[in-house]
Amino acid sequence: MSTRIFARAALVGAGALALLGPLTAGTASASAAGEQGGARIMAAPYAVVPYETVNVRYGPGTSYGILATVPAGQPLGAYCWTRGERITDNGYSNDVWVKLLEGYVSAVYLKGNEYGDLPASARC
Repeated sequence: MSTRIFARAALVGAGALALLGPLTAGTASASAAGEQGGARIMAAPYAVVPYETVNVRYGPGTSYGILATVPAGQPLGAYCWTRGERITDNGYSNDVWVKLLEGYVSAVYLKGNEYGDLPASARC
C-alpha cells in the first residue's frame, strides 16, 4: 500500500472516530441512565406495568399525597399488595394497592390480574 493511500485511510478512520465520539458518549450516558432504572426495578421482586398514566401515592388511598406521576407502559418495581381505598375506573373496581419502591399505586391501573399481576401470595 502506498504512503498516500495509507494516509488517506488514516484520515478517513480518524474522521469516523471523531463523528462517533459524541455519539458514543451520548449513548453511554443514555445507557447508564437506562441501567439505573433497570437496577431499580431489579431491586424489587416483581415488576408491574401501568396501562395508563398513574399517580404514585404515599399510602394506599387517594387521601395520601402524590409522590410522582408515571407514564403508561413504564415498568415499576413492586414488593407486595395490600388492601386500601376502593378505586373504580375504566369499568374496574377493587381495593388492591401495590407497594412500589417509591410508594403505592392502585391495581386498577396496572396490567394483569386483580393484584397488578403480582401473585395472590404476595400480600404485604
